[in-house]
Amino acid sequence: MRSGNPALKESTFLDLGSGTVVSRADGAMTLNGTINKTGLLLLLAVITAAFAWNQVEITAEGMTGGLYVWGGLIGGFILAMVTVFKKQWAPVTAPMYALVEGFFLGGISAVFEARYPGIAFQAVLLTFGTLFALLMAYRSGLIKATENFKLGVVAATGGIALVYLATIVLGFFGIDIPMIHGNGIVGIGFSLFVVVIAALNLVLDFDFIETGVERGAPKYMEWYGAFGLMVTLVWLYIEFLRLLSKLQSRD
Repeated sequence: MRSGNPALKESTFLDLGSGTVVSRADGAMTLNGTINKTGLLLLLAVITAAFAWNQVEITAEGMTGGLYVWGGLIGGFILAMVTVFKKQWAPVTAPMYALVEGFFLGGISAVFEARYPGIAFQAVLLTFGTLFALLMAYRSGLIKATENFKLGVVAATGGIALVYLATIVLGFFGIDIPMIHGNGIVGIGFSLFVVVIAALNLVLDFDFIETGVERGAPKYMEWYGAFGLMVTLVWLYIEFLRLLSKLQSRD
């Protein structure tokens, strides 16, 4: 079983201590429990995002409140790594991740909003519209997470990760990858491709969470499943911001 989301990979839903699944009598993972915890994580992120949104401001002298953007980005990455390697800690680290990541999302949204008014609201609508559309398609059987589908999405996700990693490394030497990060046809096409792959990762997340429920994964995996889904939603939202900013900069 594969997932493009690094937080949800093969054997994630197994009891790591014994290699066997936990019986429902011991308190197993449920779909409703995972949905409720996903909603709670989103709420926590919205609270801190709203705070950071009001703290970050773009002026002629520069940006104020940048600490929320960088602190949220770095703190969120650290908490995500801790959660991935210590899944049993997810009931604590997943809410912490949501709170910290909210600072980053609120701050970066304010930066984009200052340049392109209305872009944050559009990105939010597109993100949740995509989430619910793909969820309905998955539940109806219109989209099925077959092995070939999973392999294709995972390969594309890995390719995108390598491009972004190369962008960061080359950036330290003042080198930019041409075209794909610009607002030309190639740049917009690249962003559209990334948005599609990020969205398809939601399908893999749905499939993986459903599999965990069927296997009777430990109760704490509800938090972990919610965390993994939120990681994909954050990625999707950021990519929508990037795509919309490229489109609006052409006007």
